[in-house]
Amino acid sequence: MHDFGAALAGRLRAGDLVVLTGPLGAGKTTFTRGLGVGLRVRGSVTSPTFVLARTHPSTVGGPPLVHVDAYRLASAVELDDLDIDFPNSIVVVEWGRGMLDGITESWLDIEIERPLGASQAAPSGLDDDGLDLDEPRTVTITPHGPRWAGAAGFEPAAAGEARDARLSE
Repeated sequence: MHDFGAALAGRLRAGDLVVLTGPLGAGKTTFTRGLGVGLRVRGSVTSPTFVLARTHPSTVGGPPLVHVDAYRLASAVELDDLDIDFPNSIVVVEWGRGMLDGITESWLDIEIERPLGASQAAPSGLDDDGLDLDEPRTVTITPHGPRWAGAAGFEPAAAGEARDARLSE
């Protein structure tokens, strides 16, 4: 998930919104940590569970990365109340599905699935959160809105359609 985030960083620009969905331990924060590395932002990217949002400025003059944990938020209004600079930042919202009404017209919806009951790796194969780094994930990317129209590999999906990318790293 880290490598996937780092690779996706090259496709993102100021104003882009990424919504991450997946169960606890799926790799949402690991993905965002990789995105931060790819964007070359300052500060350690960790889960903003208790602060709701963290801003990581770019070290190379690019847009900041804003990492939001919407788990405790009840609506798009509460997300909007965080006063995030969506137009000038790259924003990642964990647990944000269904909270985008009126926030933006384009976003990437990334759903991460992790097989239940998968084997545990040896302690050296675990990340800081105790997650198996080698456990395969299934990632479904669904682009929404005009920002992604015509972007190679990110054609907007028709209603109910999703694109799959299978990762084993």
